[in-house]
Amino acid sequence: MQVDEIDFYNRLLNYRHILYLCHRNADPDAVSSAFALSEAIGGTVGLVDGYNRVASILIDRLNIDVVESPNPDDYEFTLIVDTSTSAQLNDIQLSRYGVIDHHATTALTEKADFYLHRQATSTAEIVFSVLKCMEAPVMSRVAIGLLTGIVTDTGHFKHATSETFKAVGEIVETSGVEYAEVLDLMASTPQDISMRIAMLKAASRAETQRTGDWLISTSHVSSFGGSAASMLINIGADVSFVGTSREDSTARISGRAKREAVNAGVNLGKIMEEVSEHYDGTGGGHAGAAGIDVNSDLDEILNECKMHVIDILKDQENPSNL
Repeated sequence: MQVDEIDFYNRLLNYRHILYLCHRNADPDAVSSAFALSEAIGGTVGLVDGYNRVASILIDRLNIDVVESPNPDDYEFTLIVDTSTSAQLNDIQLSRYGVIDHHATTALTEKADFYLHRQATSTAEIVFSVLKCMEAPVMSRVAIGLLTGIVTDTGHFKHATSETFKAVGEIVETSGVEYAEVLDLMASTPQDISMRIAMLKAASRAETQRTGDWLISTSHVSSFGGSAASMLINIGADVSFVGTSREDSTARISGRAKREAVNAGVNLGKIMEEVSEHYDGTGGGHAGAAGIDVNSDLDEILNECKMHVIDILKDQENPSNL
């Protein structure tokens, strides 16, 4: 059942032991959102399967207490944070749970006791709206976390909207935190050599197809697929897909798209969802950033994702086909 912000926090107040569960390889948006809610309402921040580099710095700098690989059965209620599919939770079994999320598609809401879902550029923005309804104070640690979540999830404001900037302004104003503190935190994130190697390999393996004035690039690496897809965008691609093969024989595809491609009709979240249905996998995300997990040939999936984009961009160049 979809609820608004007021009903959302009123329902959470009915529980004493809440687990705020973040998706695998949790990012700052997930961690900061879970942390903010745990500070305002009480509960435990749980990491189903690790966290990324920036989230690691956030947890360390803000001294966030987290529980890794928690058992939901040990808690009265589980709130799934910033997560759209069960695959992102490693298909962990849940009994009673709620959801707070901002992705375009969120399959986990189907069996949730209640959920707060709104398409926004980050879950942190939705959490901030909950805190405002609660009239809860936004302390500096929470503010820095939420701001970091917003900045990273919007690609340093590349995908920001007027609502994004409004939320950032309000967080800064109400908390007294300076935006420079967030930039300093992210600037301190180390770039380890394994990531640098992965970026170079992704670039050297990249195959690019031109459609009109659009460039769609595909590549593959053993890790850091999302970062590699973003890197291909930064060096010239309009849309990119990077695949990684997992130990369980599944393929993970990370997609990224420039705003111009999104404005032309490319919606990676919908593309990933459609492709995943053909292979009994899970996929989704945002228009400009999305992912898919399927048990199939990596090159086949990369090609199908690419062809979806090519079809959309060809239609955009030839309005008579619409």
